[in-house]
Amino acid sequence: MIIAIDGPTASGKGAIAKRVADHYGLKRLDTGAPHRAVALAGRSV
Repeated sequence: MIIAIDGPTASGKGAIAKRVADHYGLKRLDTGAPHRAVALAGRSV
C-alpha cells in the first residue's frame, strides 16, 4: 500500500504521515529530507 500526503509547507503533513504509518503498521518515507539536506548544504557554499 502506498499513501501520498501532499500539502503546503508546515501544514502538518509529517505529523499526519507518522500517525497514519503507525496506525497501519506501514513504513514511512520522508521525501522532503533529501531536499532539506541539499538546501542546507547549498547555504554553506
